[in-house]
Amino acid sequence: MSKLPDFRDARTLTAHIAQTMHFYHPRCIDPSGGFYHYFKNDGLIYDPHRRHLVSSSRFIFNYAMAYRHFKNPEYLEQVRHGLAFLREVHRNSTTGAYAWQLDWINGEKHLIDANNHCYGLAFVLLAYAHALMAGVSEARDYLYETVYLMEEKFWQAQHGLYADQASDDWQTLDPYRGQNANMHSCEAMIAAFQATDDLKFLHRAERIAQSITCKQASLAEGLIWEHYHSDWTIDWNYNLHDKANLFRPWGFQPGHFTEWAKLLMLLEEHSVLLQSDSTWLVPTAENLFNVAMQTAWDPVYGGICYGFAPDRTICDGDKYFWVQAESLAAAAYLAKHTGKQIYWEWYQKIWAYSWQHLIDHNFGAWYRILSRDNRQLSDEKSPAGKTDYHTMGACYEVLRLVTA
Repeated sequence: MSKLPDFRDARTLTAHIAQTMHFYHPRCIDPSGGFYHYFKNDGLIYDPHRRHLVSSSRFIFNYAMAYRHFKNPEYLEQVRHGLAFLREVHRNSTTGAYAWQLDWINGEKHLIDANNHCYGLAFVLLAYAHALMAGVSEARDYLYETVYLMEEKFWQAQHGLYADQASDDWQTLDPYRGQNANMHSCEAMIAAFQATDDLKFLHRAERIAQSITCKQASLAEGLIWEHYHSDWTIDWNYNLHDKANLFRPWGFQPGHFTEWAKLLMLLEEHSVLLQSDSTWLVPTAENLFNVAMQTAWDPVYGGICYGFAPDRTICDGDKYFWVQAESLAAAAYLAKHTGKQIYWEWYQKIWAYSWQHLIDHNFGAWYRILSRDNRQLSDEKSPAGKTDYHTMGACYEVLRLVTA
């Protein structure tokens, strides 16, 4: 392998973001509305019709962040293009619902799954927050509208958490409860605060974070389980035989441990504004990160494995792109805010692995998944949900830390 670049150099991070954006832009743009969501390794679009709410929202994030950083007016144009599709196609103007999946064929919408997912709304909120920060003023009203919708339909004050899924008409609330939707709701609330300076969003993010990483984690020896019953007791068997489920895999997810560590450090940055006891934030973040690395780092092939069982044996040894990206961002936050060299060492180690195995230096962007021994399992680089929001987002976050 050739000499590695300096991953703490702003030029390295900026160049990598630009190369990743180049994989998607402009080939992802559908002139008839929204963005294409399915790409092979070389960028070939292999399904021009299917649209997923998560990808539709994440592309807006991608373009908004790119516009703010690179000042390319084409990127701002695509923020507006993506918002139009979100508002006019995914959203039901009568009920306020956002379709989870649909087909877009010759300018017509064909619903595939119209159920309401809190996870999806979290990304809708994230998209509006970043559109607003990119200068799209009308996104402010959309942002508040989405928060009110989440509060009305999903918030359960007695638990300090959001429910997960409702029917398309909002009449039926699914009994499943999950931490993943709440984690991304926390992320979106922090972004909403950054976009508006409205402290209530920051307080909501803190409430969610404490409910998951302290209260719920206390049910699993300080670790974060993914799945719960309607009363927020742990459901140890949910998707037991579906460890690779796209949004609800079984097992402890080390990538979510490190993603939570990053979010807790973001809250720590704003702890003065919260005016509450924040002494739990850093030690909780460190514990989650350290357990993830101690348990899931692969000493033979490198990289962080996808999942481990309650007995801490690896239950899914595959290497997912987003797990590495979120973990390197978390390592940088912990290094910056604790001053401990060990976290910079982890940052370098995760980047080096990713640079060698997961990043496509030919066509651009990151491969989605590798086997435990780092073989490609598919030539599908970006199916639904993957827009490299995780990877570019991690680079933007580290950029902010190293240029502060």
